[in-house]
Amino acid sequence: MIEMKKSFVVFSLCVAASCVLFIIFLATGIWKWFLNTNTEENIRTRIVTPRDAGSLSGGGLSQQEEWDANLSTKVPMEDGEIVISVLVHESEEGLVEDQIAVYRKASDAANQVFVTYFSYDERTSAYKRAWNAQTAAARPETISLFSQDLVGDRSRCIIVAGMNAKSEHTMTIFRKSQRSQRDAAFKKIAELQIDGSIVIQETGRSLAYQQGIANGHSFPIAAYGHDGSSRNILDQLETVYVYNQAKEQYEQSTVTRIPGSQVEQRRLREILSGTPGVFENFINDLWYYVSPQGTVDSKQYLYFDPAAKEIIFFGDETQQVFLWQNSSPTRYGLYIRSQNISISTLLRFLDIELESLDSIKLRVFEDVRLKITVSTSWDGSYRRASAVSLNEPEKSIKPAINALYDSSWGRLQFLNTGEYTLNSGGNARKGRYVFFSVEEYNLLELRPEQGESSPENRMVYRIDPAGNAALSLSRVRLGTMGIQDMLETPITLTPVN
Repeated sequence: MIEMKKSFVVFSLCVAASCVLFIIFLATGIWKWFLNTNTEENIRTRIVTPRDAGSLSGGGLSQQEEWDANLSTKVPMEDGEIVISVLVHESEEGLVEDQIAVYRKASDAANQVFVTYFSYDERTSAYKRAWNAQTAAARPETISLFSQDLVGDRSRCIIVAGMNAKSEHTMTIFRKSQRSQRDAAFKKIAELQIDGSIVIQETGRSLAYQQGIANGHSFPIAAYGHDGSSRNILDQLETVYVYNQAKEQYEQSTVTRIPGSQVEQRRLREILSGTPGVFENFINDLWYYVSPQGTVDSKQYLYFDPAAKEIIFFGDETQQVFLWQNSSPTRYGLYIRSQNISISTLLRFLDIELESLDSIKLRVFEDVRLKITVSTSWDGSYRRASAVSLNEPEKSIKPAINALYDSSWGRLQFLNTGEYTLNSGGNARKGRYVFFSVEEYNLLELRPEQGESSPENRMVYRIDPAGNAALSLSRVRLGTMGIQDMLETPITLTPVN
């Protein structure tokens, strides 16, 4: 009996002690540390960008402040500093997140862009602002921030690309200092400014590099600018820069002349005058991809619609629609910032150059490298659809048609301008539409005129044949998980003869 009482007392004390420890565990916040250690393995490099940038045409201060409203940093910025973009990734030790941010100063009329680095200080168990530097860019709406191993030794390079006040392309590159693993400073290893475009020439690296056994080769950087010795506006000079390991700097390596098309120069000057809207109207059309061998690929095309502020990318049997946020004239064409209408954090920058009166060259940079439905490379040359002679009939669905249908909604008319009109009970509603396909499905997207910029007002339907040329529309939702049926009653469209 005494032994049973002793056991009961010991058991009671253990329960009481466990309760006390559990209360301390909750009160001190130690549980947060456990959760963080479990999730650290899932942290990957990501870029935080504004969710709802809206229209930034003009790049005014008030628009810039609205664009930056949702950005935050580990350490509060100083008064008057406006964040443009934030890059978040694991620290070199892999235990915490570091941040890199680009920002401008509200008091700076020149809109000069700066970069700063936030690192975790183990001694104070808090984040600190460890480093700042100025970049060559001065147009916040054109900024692209990313990190890459350019040198090949797995050292971190910060790359800030954008345009300056003279509408030149710029690229400023910083590399993590190698003096000490705890040194938070970065060293500038390249800063380029040119009236053409700047491209990092990425090539595949060895399997030994991929497995962490050996270093890889460094990536050259090519800058394309105007050939001042030529009378042809389209003639360019390609200047290649390579990394000098001893000096820890990119240095000029080769200069090559690239002859442009011989086109009537007066017309070229009109198109490339930099006057707002001129080049936008020039590319307002359907453009097909042209392979390096000169053959036209009718299964990959671009559709620029400056009036609707949209750009349609079609490739790999999938279509993506991007909101045309703003554009800046360059010496050879146009630099466009666009945003995916379904994935608001996916930004796409387009550097468009004029090749001839019927062809353009495109270089595309994605601010967030998400693996979505398509893996098409958009870089290359494109020819205007009116100048293309296709040997085989076009198999992909046309983005716009001219047709009239009756439905339970009312009478629906599609115009080949990409607009539609819905008449019901004497009331007419207007909007824009586009036909496209994803995987094996044909889809229709309707965007009413009122509230068109809101994703909630964009209606997507799967198209199924209903017999006698009629169509059945089933409401669906497009997302990163694919096509999801919303289980609404299908709408039948009957053609009006």
